[in-house]
Amino acid sequence: MKSVREIESELQQLIVDTLLLEEVTPAEIAVEDPLFGEGLGLDSIDALELSMAIAKRYEIEMGSDQDQNRNIYRSVSTLAAYIQGELTRESQS
Repeated sequence: MKSVREIESELQQLIVDTLLLEEVTPAEIAVEDPLFGEGLGLDSIDALELSMAIAKRYEIEMGSDQDQNRNIYRSVSTLAAYIQGELTRESQS
């Protein structure tokens, strides 16, 4: 099972690759900074693209609850914790 830190690192790279962020390196994405608004500045289209990339990479489905997704996608750290929880749940099934 991957650690949260490993998933965070993968997510930093996935964000750069998926969203074609040419002026940002994975290391420049702080795991606790907001992904939207004044943080990395992602928008709803970015969220959709990222959600599809995460579903494909980790073979998990993201829910449709807006409030829950807002909390999950708050930062790389919160996203990594959610993914690890889903992977753990699936491995125990």
